[in-house]
Amino acid sequence: MTTQNELKLAADFAPASYDDWRKLVDGVLKGAPFEKLVSKTSDGLKIEPIYRRAKGAAPVAGRAAAAPWQIIQRVDHPNAKAANMQALHDLENGATGLALVFVGANAAHGVGMEPTAEVVEQVLDGVFLDAGISVELQIGPQSRMAAIHVAEYIKRRGLDPAACDIRFGLDPLGACSSWGRSPFSWAEIAPALTNAIKGLAGMGFKGPFAAADGRVIHNAGGSEVQELAFVLACGVACLRAIEASGVSLEDAQGMVYARLAADADEFLTLAKFRALRLLWARIEQACGLTPKPLFIAADTAWRMLTQRDPYVNMLRATMATFSAGLGGANAITVLPHTLALGLPDPFARRAARNTQLVLLEESNLAKVSDPAAGSGGIETLTRQLCEAAWSLFQEIEKAGGLFASLEQNLIQQKVAATRAVRESNIAKRREVLTGASEFPNLHEADVAVLDARPVVLPPYGEAKIKFDGMPPMRLAAPFEALRDKSDSRLKSVGARPKIFLANLGTAADFTARAAFAKSFFETGGIEAVDTEGFADPAALAAAFKASGTATVCLCSSDKVYAERAVAAAKALQAAGAKHIYLAGRPGEHEAALRDAGVGDFIFAGGDALAMLRDAWQRME
Repeated sequence: MTTQNELKLAADFAPASYDDWRKLVDGVLKGAPFEKLVSKTSDGLKIEPIYRRAKGAAPVAGRAAAAPWQIIQRVDHPNAKAANMQALHDLENGATGLALVFVGANAAHGVGMEPTAEVVEQVLDGVFLDAGISVELQIGPQSRMAAIHVAEYIKRRGLDPAACDIRFGLDPLGACSSWGRSPFSWAEIAPALTNAIKGLAGMGFKGPFAAADGRVIHNAGGSEVQELAFVLACGVACLRAIEASGVSLEDAQGMVYARLAADADEFLTLAKFRALRLLWARIEQACGLTPKPLFIAADTAWRMLTQRDPYVNMLRATMATFSAGLGGANAITVLPHTLALGLPDPFARRAARNTQLVLLEESNLAKVSDPAAGSGGIETLTRQLCEAAWSLFQEIEKAGGLFASLEQNLIQQKVAATRAVRESNIAKRREVLTGASEFPNLHEADVAVLDARPVVLPPYGEAKIKFDGMPPMRLAAPFEALRDKSDSRLKSVGARPKIFLANLGTAADFTARAAFAKSFFETGGIEAVDTEGFADPAALAAAFKASGTATVCLCSSDKVYAERAVAAAKALQAAGAKHIYLAGRPGEHEAALRDAGVGDFIFAGGDALAMLRDAWQRME
């Protein structure tokens, strides 16, 4: 209700339309095509700068309004007693569920618990499994018996299996997809999977039991469309196998759930979760089933984690959690910000847990069901993802289903192509990883992780069937490898490799490019020696000699380059510079600059990783 004294903020402004906005933008573009403002996803889907409101859009059926998602905390310590302490502490401090990560799981990332009955009993000691706590098992073929051990532990405790919220995480297809091999054919895998599911259901567990895990694709560098199509194909393969074992489709419907990765791309992540619900409902309809909301679990993305400046991972995880939560995820697991470095300590675990608590309890993100409904941009992106993912899913089905398409390397080739483009964009810093590929800190302090001996399991059978694997990757790893070399050099000889910044002119002339050059070289662990501006080539050469460096980078404006760069380069070369870089594009002066001794040019959009690797070779 308003009063006469209240100010109506929009009253003095004429309504603005899409056409009004376009006229203003066209004026700024000055004849350039509007498509300059249209970006594309890794799947080639167009994202426009502005959209009209979507009319008649209905909310996507998923998590109920005002129902919070489950705050799942990862438990992965190889020591069972320590893992139990982690679990109890997390549940006492806000977590509403646990992800029990066993060694050999797709997302174990080098850690995890041993899959024995004794370990399961120790880890779950004191956890009231029938008190509304959700438990998700993350297991692989080598640790598949952990599911049986958990079920048997619950029966031994005299608990009602139907009162325990357990997602058993059976996922043989995800494992062989990542490995690129399998000891068994799908005709052999399917009965083993369904027998395990029927056995658990016969004990009274309500499920779900089988996981369609899209993280395999995301971790390998794949796209949103590829991840969605993989989940659909995996889910359908499981449904077919369950039905073939004599279980009705109505009962099988609740036996399968999905996992997706959530990354820091807000709109794509949000639209991806919405799209999966619509796509799965379409599959249920095609099966003659009445659609029921699919249970979707989310993990913040492994591939976006950095070892360098790991505190930025907290920001990435916050955006990922925000997006998955608004996209309707039923459960979210935040990977601790130090996981890429080793086993996270209590602080990292607390930060992961509190990321969700703050978004739920203080930001109230779960109060509205599908808050993106009606947004022109999100609705359009959701529809595009659905159409492209459905097309790829049909291609997989035509190939004979998921396992057959893996044998034909159909999916792997598409993921590999996407990964190559992604890696190129990272190398050229078109996609930025703060702290790793941009804005590095060579003097950052070490971050604490726990010291724990990992569990090692024997290999899982002889690989009778082989195809291309899709192993996990981290986007920052190539830059971090150069930083590791720099740290090793510092430790062994007491100094990092250095480059002298030959700043020409005044601070107004060189500051922008000097800052660019410093960030450029230090992302590769090459320390930049900054200087004041020089006008006299002789003074510049003397300062370079005094620095003790062998490599140099000229930094200034295009105007100053035209006047002084050639003379400066000649003076530096005469003073003993082994290699001279110039920050900026050479333009029409390239021939003269190269004749004067400039060997390479660094600029935005160039292949920074290749240039840094070459610089290391020269310095070594």
